[in-house]
Amino acid sequence: MLDKLNELQEKIKVSLETAKDKADIEDLRVKILGKKGEMTQILKNLGTLPADARKEMGKKANEVRDWVTTQIEETRIKIETASQAKQLIDETMDITLPGKRKNIGSLHPVTTFMWRLEDLFTSLGFDIVEGDLIETVYHNFDALNTPKNHPSRDESDTFYIEGTNDEFILRCHTSPMQIRTMQRQKPPIRVIVPGMVSRRDEIDATHTPVFHQMEGLVIDKDITFADLRGMLDIIVRYVFGAEAKVRLRPTHFPFTEPSAEVDISCYSCVTAKPGKISPPNDNCSVCKGSGWIELWGCGMVHPEVLRKCGIDPEEYSGYAFGLGITRMTSAIHGIPTLKPYFENDVQFLSQF
Repeated sequence: MLDKLNELQEKIKVSLETAKDKADIEDLRVKILGKKGEMTQILKNLGTLPADARKEMGKKANEVRDWVTTQIEETRIKIETASQAKQLIDETMDITLPGKRKNIGSLHPVTTFMWRLEDLFTSLGFDIVEGDLIETVYHNFDALNTPKNHPSRDESDTFYIEGTNDEFILRCHTSPMQIRTMQRQKPPIRVIVPGMVSRRDEIDATHTPVFHQMEGLVIDKDITFADLRGMLDIIVRYVFGAEAKVRLRPTHFPFTEPSAEVDISCYSCVTAKPGKISPPNDNCSVCKGSGWIELWGCGMVHPEVLRKCGIDPEEYSGYAFGLGITRMTSAIHGIPTLKPYFENDVQFLSQF
């Protein structure tokens, strides 16, 4: 047994010298001093020795056990100390270096401009209503007096939802919420409807398949086209300043009569200054050399639309307008194309 103790002691010395980390030390402790460890087994076998040899071997075994316990603890402390010293070196921080700047996101320019318009309209007494991106064909077309053979109802213009028997679509405009508002609210009505809409447009400088609109609706007694024109002047002066040039072009919309397109002087090639307007550029990709940009449509609410919503057109009249938020955002920032708004380029968006 004495030979076993000496052999075990030499074995432990070698193991301690080759231990690399705390895990190695713990494995050695369990292997030697654990319940089934070698040292524990030697102590258990002392009872098999003769009485005269048991006392001497017991003393020697206890000395070896105490030595092992001390060596294991000292080696553990040595390894921990070395590990901490290495960690301090590896994680040394030069506090004189400049800090790392965190890039903080900003609001999208379309969102910022939409909120700006909302502030204008709420100050004028308008309520804000919002709707779903998926709408019924009835609210998007039928209730707005759009005939079955109208081009806007073709699949080449509108996104129909598969599996719904062509009853649901991605809304083409936010006008369906005008219908829903008139159906549930009696005049007087003054609301705006901001939101995202979808159309099957090819991407170019002034068109995208997804864009943002803000439509307005006013229904009351004795509302005339003059009231509409006055509201348009307020919007244009608020957004583009007093020098912006505006024109109305007669047009046709199924849900308004009479109807008009609202244009402003091209923000890309035409510069409006007091008493002077520079001529348009024939090569301008935004206005195609016309000098004007179509921003929105407007008109007096069609009597048939009022009837479908339970409002007597003999007693009430009203006007509606649809603002192209994305195009107007480009106009105020002088950006000649709509593409950057949908490319998620942080370098572009951070400018706003």
